[in-house]
Amino acid sequence: MKKFAAKSARPIPVIILADTSGSMSVDGKIDALNSALSQMIETFKGESRLNAEIHLSVITFGGMVVEHLPLAPAHKIESMIPLHASGGTPMGGALELAKQLIEDKEQIPSRAYRPVVVLVSDGHPTDSWEDKFSAFCSSERAQKSTRMAMAIGSDADESMLADFTNDLEAPLFKAHQAKDIHRFFQAVSMSVASRSRSTTPNQAVALNYENIPDDDLDLDF
Repeated sequence: MKKFAAKSARPIPVIILADTSGSMSVDGKIDALNSALSQMIETFKGESRLNAEIHLSVITFGGMVVEHLPLAPAHKIESMIPLHASGGTPMGGALELAKQLIEDKEQIPSRAYRPVVVLVSDGHPTDSWEDKFSAFCSSERAQKSTRMAMAIGSDADESMLADFTNDLEAPLFKAHQAKDIHRFFQAVSMSVASRSRSTTPNQAVALNYENIPDDDLDLDF
């Protein structure tokens, strides 16, 4: 009798590009980001994985670019080393690393659902980012990803972040308080989780901020 292997769920890759430059160390921004990412991981862990399996990667850019959390199934992530803020804002390098990851068919196979890429920053890039930005947005697989962005505080490069987004249901989100970081990540988590449970996981799900509890820090940036 033939033995049939159980069919594994197709992955939904989620890639977070997180600004960890020195300016993120003030006003509780890096602490709020760490807390929000931890909550995201716990949300993703709780999903059933029947239709789709959420995979998560965190790429940080602060002084240098690091794949802080290598792409892995969310339910296998035990914990994440907290982010620390220092240095400049090499956003171009982060976009280049994200493009390499998305285009790597060994890490993200062709059977994967449309990736979600989330860019978070509180400042302007300090490296030569323009060509890398264009290369990311025009690359074969990265251009098909769902892209979202959050501008933290009044010093963020809102024009560039708005150009990064490509989802009409998720325009640039502006965070003015620590609680806004939580609200954004919870909305993204709910959207991705809804996709993973859907019969059409490639279809984007609108971000919903209305049902997010408003009980975090009221700290202005």
